[in-house]
Amino acid sequence: MSSVGRTPSSLPRFLSVAETAKTLGMSEMTLYRAIKAGEFPAVRIRGRLIVPSRVLEELANAAVTENGEVNAAAWTGNGLRAAAAAGADL
Repeated sequence: MSSVGRTPSSLPRFLSVAETAKTLGMSEMTLYRAIKAGEFPAVRIRGRLIVPSRVLEELANAAVTENGEVNAAAWTGNGLRAAAAAGADL
């Protein structure tokens, strides 16, 4: 199996909204609404939304590290832009 486009956890580098929703155990519509409201990070390419798998990994790591709930909305907008500007590999 090629490692091109894969993260260390063997997930594809990007997931569809359907794949992400299934992974999180929620409906696609709920995730689409969260993305539209700016409460969940996603990338739009010519009308198609995709989610970097790194987002799921980082959210899970934060929940474990903080030993509690992590608000995905805090990961959107300026928080992600600041991380990208600092050179974080999202």
